[in-house]
Amino acid sequence: MNSKTFRSLVFAAAMVLGSSAVVSAAKPSKEDAALSSKLITAIEKSDYDTFIAEADAPVRKALTKELFASTCAKYATRFHAGYEVSYLGDLNQYGCHVTLWKISFKDHGDDALVTQVVKGGRIAGYWIK
Repeated sequence: MNSKTFRSLVFAAAMVLGSSAVVSAAKPSKEDAALSSKLITAIEKSDYDTFIAEADAPVRKALTKELFASTCAKYATRFHAGYEVSYLGDLNQYGCHVTLWKISFKDHGDDALVTQVVKGGRIAGYWIK
């Protein structure tokens, strides 16, 4: 077997192994899924108190009712038209557990990416883009 054939075989094997990793995507923990659902529902319903109840002290201080309301208003009609949430994966960063979620809206507009950061069982960061 020449080196070109060998490299092609190695590349093909890597592609097969790589694609099998995508097929066997991980599932979120029950806790992560429940928290994500609770927070997304709080945004959908403009429920500041439910959202903030899960937050740590710095997030509680930074996330004003006005800021939360503006985020809810931005997504309100899209949420009410219907949506689907998909788990994308998780990361460990800076001592925090980070989960990534995709929101696909039934209005066929742009999807949203949610980054949910948890430390010590509390929300230490939350971004929806």
